[in-house]
Amino acid sequence: MSMYDRSIVASGHSLVSRAAGTVLEQGGNAFDAVVAAGFAAAVAEPALTSLGGGGLMLGHSEDRGENIFFDFFVDTPGRCSKSKAGEADFFPVTVDFSGSTQVFNIGLGSVAVPGVLKGLLHIHKQLGRMGLRDVITPARELALGHVLNNQQAHFLHLLYPIMTLTERGRRLYESGGRYIEEGDTLINTQTVDFFDQLCLEGDESFYRGEIASKIDSEMENGGGLLTAEDLSAFQVLEKAPLSIPFRDYQFLTSPDPSMGGTLIGLALFLSGSEKIPDYKWGSGEYLVKSVALMKEVERLRSAGITSPSALQTLLADGKAVAAAKKNMRLFSRGTTHISVADSWGNCASMTCSNGEGSGYFAPGTGIMLNNMMGEDDLHPGGFHSGEPGERVYSMMSPSLLLLDDQVRLVIGSGGSKRIRTAISQVLSQVVDFNRPLQDAVDAPRLYLDEDCLQLEPGFSDAAVKSVKNVIPVNLWDQQNVYFGGVHAVIPGVEGAGDNRRGGSVVIVSK
Repeated sequence: MSMYDRSIVASGHSLVSRAAGTVLEQGGNAFDAVVAAGFAAAVAEPALTSLGGGGLMLGHSEDRGENIFFDFFVDTPGRCSKSKAGEADFFPVTVDFSGSTQVFNIGLGSVAVPGVLKGLLHIHKQLGRMGLRDVITPARELALGHVLNNQQAHFLHLLYPIMTLTERGRRLYESGGRYIEEGDTLINTQTVDFFDQLCLEGDESFYRGEIASKIDSEMENGGGLLTAEDLSAFQVLEKAPLSIPFRDYQFLTSPDPSMGGTLIGLALFLSGSEKIPDYKWGSGEYLVKSVALMKEVERLRSAGITSPSALQTLLADGKAVAAAKKNMRLFSRGTTHISVADSWGNCASMTCSNGEGSGYFAPGTGIMLNNMMGEDDLHPGGFHSGEPGERVYSMMSPSLLLLDDQVRLVIGSGGSKRIRTAISQVLSQVVDFNRPLQDAVDAPRLYLDEDCLQLEPGFSDAAVKSVKNVIPVNLWDQQNVYFGGVHAVIPGVEGAGDNRRGGSVVIVSK
């Protein structure tokens, strides 16, 4: 029986939202739709996500009457590896976001054990209603050829040295010696063939069979750490979500291995324990208090509050919480996200990432594998410091906001280190300031980058002047993908896509 008169999808690409919408129109549920969108995003958003990356999904199953977290983020490679991290094919590239640069490491030595493919199939098997071929068909049609839009062309331009690092990449993105541009048709016939194989035999070849064997051989010969044993051992983990009280709501988000979920929870707890703001959103007081909150979250992160268990210990310590509030008063990537809420009340919040990509394509698949071993924010202990088989930390934080056990908001974001601040700021605007969802997503954002505040344009001159009195400010000329990409849905009501990342909403009426 339907709970709402519509199903809603919000994602970072119109073709991805349309893929999910098509499945919903055909009778699929939110989980069929989010899996269809996941496959479609791997084709239509190749600079942001991949079946060779990692992902997390937080879902509410109305049939089961429970909230479920699926962890299919990447593992540390190196089981039975003959290569050593110090000898790995691992080197830096710099990506220029116009207002700020960020260094990433790529090469075969940057590849972690991929989980997205296995994760999507696992979600579908556990919670989907439709046949796998029907769920994959929209993505297969995109792989046969789709027109590259402005947003994706921009991302591919940013990552040019990575996308064209190898001959396989150059054949796909620089055919005929000209790099792909907006308006060109992107065709990936190898991925079409891989999808056909997937519908017949599942992930057998990729994780245990012929493709896995070829990956293993190329890694050993080329300075990579990923092995056949790593691939065959990978498992999707089902966990209880991290639950944090916020005002009258319950905020559900990612537990380990996501540091992002813990830090969002920390920010919401600290802000929610204060009285509801009596100042206006976007005012000087709003900016100053937001910076104070971010600085205190960073202080606590540096002190080791990076896991759900550490967060729960802090929240139970009245003195520590009081000290955090006092500190606040004293101070007066590539990633994509998909949110789906169907008419039956099922909700799915899924974030997937390929990092920036390693430059290495799995043979015969058209799939670039991730560079998660080369992202510094995922390895607080240093590169290649984890043991083989360990799940890598993530900043991704697919989340749900509940009131009286009913999902009121499905939310998540891409954006590397900026994911947690993007989600927190949108959530606060909706709950604390009663702003419409799309207005909250469109609003300018801020990010504390060590001792400098990165600030999008759109705040008043007076507000900017107020915050400049307490911290150095880098005021950007325009809104930018650097500040994340929040795609969110209020079940049965509306969806909001973030224009920073090609936001697109599809509504399917019953």
